[in-house]
Amino acid sequence: MRWEGQTVGADDGALPGLERSALGRLGLVRTVRTPEFADVTFHEVLAKSALSKVPAASKMPFGWTVNPYRGCSHACRYCFARPTHEYLDLDAGRDFDSQVVVKTNVAEVLRAELARPSWTREPVAMGTNTDPYQRAEGRYRLMPGIVGALADSGTPFSILTKGTLLRRDLPLIADAAQRVEVGLGVSLGFADSPADEELQQSVEPGTPTPRARLDLIRAVRAAGLPCGVMVAPVLPWLTDSRDHLRRLLDAVADAGATGVTVVPLHLKPGTREWYLQWLEREHPRAVAGYGRVYARGTYALEAYRQWLWDRVEPLLTERGFRSSGHRSRSGATGRFPDDLKPHDEGDYPAGALAGMPRDGGGLQVAGTGVEQVLF
Repeated sequence: MRWEGQTVGADDGALPGLERSALGRLGLVRTVRTPEFADVTFHEVLAKSALSKVPAASKMPFGWTVNPYRGCSHACRYCFARPTHEYLDLDAGRDFDSQVVVKTNVAEVLRAELARPSWTREPVAMGTNTDPYQRAEGRYRLMPGIVGALADSGTPFSILTKGTLLRRDLPLIADAAQRVEVGLGVSLGFADSPADEELQQSVEPGTPTPRARLDLIRAVRAAGLPCGVMVAPVLPWLTDSRDHLRRLLDAVADAGATGVTVVPLHLKPGTREWYLQWLEREHPRAVAGYGRVYARGTYALEAYRQWLWDRVEPLLTERGFRSSGHRSRSGATGRFPDDLKPHDEGDYPAGALAGMPRDGGGLQVAGTGVEQVLF
């Protein structure tokens, strides 16, 4: 993909009079449209902070996040973060895909926050809300400054993405890995046959193809960096067949992934309505089944999650991955007969987070809650 002419200064495109009260509170500077990004509007803001504290009650395996963008042109129908756009007086459907908030000063603010004496260099996770390597990053180039600030301060960090723009920054990230611990993760829920790609482009139309993401995994590994893969989300009746899971896991293993976590679809309010609209239009025969599997709300019924684990466990074992010791199956709802809690490290594949094992494990079916930071 060509990025010439897509820098901030290449095309002004500023639109007067589009300020909304919620965006104004974020520090809106201007609203921009540009021909290179058809149907996408950028709201450029000056952020007052860059680091976001993760509530302890969430039990995430990291305490801090950085999110340079809000909204995402990847347009994944199932994205959990959709309802967060409503806090900006924008809707969780089309607006989430096309109205992207850009924290243009995020790297400078982050560098100042990391320089504070109180900063203890806890791991920072990126890609935990919207994707930092969505297409907007080709225009705004925020991630090099963020990576540089983290590495210079001695702060470990991780990045989770569907975006192949990550390849642009691999030399910078590899250099950072010489100074701090780095985790990298790629989200990929589809195999790479023509039929699989057709489904993928329908449900996540703004994302790179499965083949492009497999090439990204190879590039990350060739750069000497870890790369965990989130097989996520698994879509009931669409991507949960044994054949599809086998082909996808074969491809991920061949690409050199350091670990894999399998995550069933979650449907939060706001996201649920948007996804089911798509499902009714594109796959109407599956609608009744979804009504049964998600009868209790956001999470698939326990019986489905157990069925998925029983299906995927032998496929994982056959491919030579062993448990990392973090989590062997879902226990997030507390209904499984084990002591595992929501957001244990096993929700993330080996290599995807700083502080986790780099290889040889992490092949699990994650339970409820992981969607709060992934998609």
